[in-house]
Amino acid sequence: MRIASAASWTEAVPLTVPYEISSRRIESVELVFLRLETDGGLAGLGSASPAREVTGESPEACCEALGEERLAWLRGRDPRELEALGNELARSHSGTPAARAAVDMALHDLAARARGVALVDLFGRRHDALPTSVTIGIASLAETLAQAEGYLGRGFRCLKVKTGRSFDEDVARLSALRAELGPRITIRIDANQGCSPAEARRLEGVVRELGLELVEQPLPRGSETELRALPAGLRRLVAADESLHDEDDARSLAAPPPACGIFNIKLMKCGGPGPARAIARIAEAAGIELMWGCNDESAISIAAALHTAYACPATRYLDLDGSFDLARDPAAGGFEVVDGRLRLLERPGLGVELGG
Repeated sequence: MRIASAASWTEAVPLTVPYEISSRRIESVELVFLRLETDGGLAGLGSASPAREVTGESPEACCEALGEERLAWLRGRDPRELEALGNELARSHSGTPAARAAVDMALHDLAARARGVALVDLFGRRHDALPTSVTIGIASLAETLAQAEGYLGRGFRCLKVKTGRSFDEDVARLSALRAELGPRITIRIDANQGCSPAEARRLEGVVRELGLELVEQPLPRGSETELRALPAGLRRLVAADESLHDEDDARSLAAPPPACGIFNIKLMKCGGPGPARAIARIAEAAGIELMWGCNDESAISIAAALHTAYACPATRYLDLDGSFDLARDPAAGGFEVVDGRLRLLERPGLGVELGG
C-alpha cells in the first residue's frame, strides 16, 4: 500500500455563536482540509485550524505547507510507517504545526483504516467516555447566564468561562454564575494569559470560594518563574495552554517543581497525534494530568484529538467543543455526544467521512 495523491483545500467557516477572549473577538475560522489517497483507493483525512496568535502560523503559511509541492515526498510511501514518516514530517513542517497536524492525523487515519481498527485501538484504548466542557466567551452577565442555560439544556454539565480582561468583573460574573447554577455544575476558567502575577495569586481564594475545577493559562507564556511562585495547591489546578507547544516546553514545565499540574494538549500546537503522545508520556512520568483542547475545528481534527486522548492514561479533562458552533463542516462522524460526554464511534481510523 502506497500513498498515491494528496489534495488540500480551504474553507472559511462562520461561527453560529461568536465569542470574545481576553485579546480579541472571534466570529469565523479558516479551516484547511487534507485528503491522502493510496494506490488501492483508501483515503485518510486531516484538517488544520492554525492559531497565528499562539504559534505564529498564518492561514496562508498553513495552506502553502499543505500544497502539492510540499507534500510530494509522501507519494510512494507506506502510510503504516508512522515513525519514519513522523520524523520526516517534523523536519519538513517544523514551522507550521497545524499543517503538520493535518498530515500526521491523515497518516494515522490511513494506518488504522488499513488495519481495519479505530485509531484509539491501534494506540491502545485507556478510556471510553469523558465529559467535555463547552466554552462561554467574555460576555455580560445576562449573556453568560443565557448561554449557560442553553448548554445545560443540551445536556452539558461542564462550562469553561473565558476571563482575563477585568479581574473584578470576572469574579463578579463567576460568582453570579455559581449562585445561579449551584454546585452541581463544573466550572473551569481560561484567562488566555490575561492575569497579572498579583491577580494570579488572588485566584487561590476565588477557586476555593467558587469551587472552580481548574484555571487555564492565567499568566503569559514565559512566566514559568511566576507560576512556580504560586501556592502549591493552586499550581496543581493550573493548566498550561499557550505555554505548552512541544516536547521542549513539556520538559521545561515538568521540571521540579512543576510549573503546573495540568497540560492542555492541542494538536494544532504540537503537530498531531504522534507529537501529542510524546508530550503525554512526559506528563505521565512527571505526575501531570492531561487536558485535551482545541481551536474552532472540524470534526476531523476533534476526532483525532479524542482518539489520542482516550489512549493516554493521564487524560482527565476534555475541552473538545471546537466543532459544535461551526455553521457548517465538510466532515461528519468520528464521535457522538451523549449527555455532554464524548464517545468515539466504532469505525476504522478516525471514523470521520467527508460529506457532513
